[in-house]
Parts: sequence; structure tokens; C-alpha cells
Amino acid sequence: MVEELDEGKLEHLLEHWIEHSESHSKSFNDWISKLEAAGFKEVADHIRTAATKMDECTGYLKQAKDVVRK
Repeated sequence: MVEELDEGKLEHLLEHWIEHSESHSKSFNDWISKLEAAGFKEVADHIRTAATKMDECTGYLKQAKDVVRK
């Protein structure tokens, strides 16, 4: 059975995804300095890129949420 999807449910789901991806980005950024301090600069660089991409993803989710609100 397919769950009925309405604007309210979709907005709630998007908000959840936005919060989730913002949380991941914060965690990634928190770890960057720790990794650099431990000598894992190249790893930190990749994590920094992942955080940037996560922020980009969050932006797309916010745009999707804005479309639902129209």
C-alpha cells in the first residue's frame, strides 16, 4: 500500500532531511581540525570537501522545501 503524500508530510520530510544533513556537515567540520592535529591532513581535506558537498545538498533540499510552500 502506498502512503498518501501531501504537502504537509512532504514539508515535514524535507525538514527532517535538512536537519539531518546540517548535523552531518557540523560533525564533519568539527572533525577537520582534530584530523589535521592528528596528522591526517589529506583525510581532513576530503572531509572538508564532503562537508562542502553536504552543504550544497542542504541547499537543494531547502530549495525543494521552498517549492512545496508555493
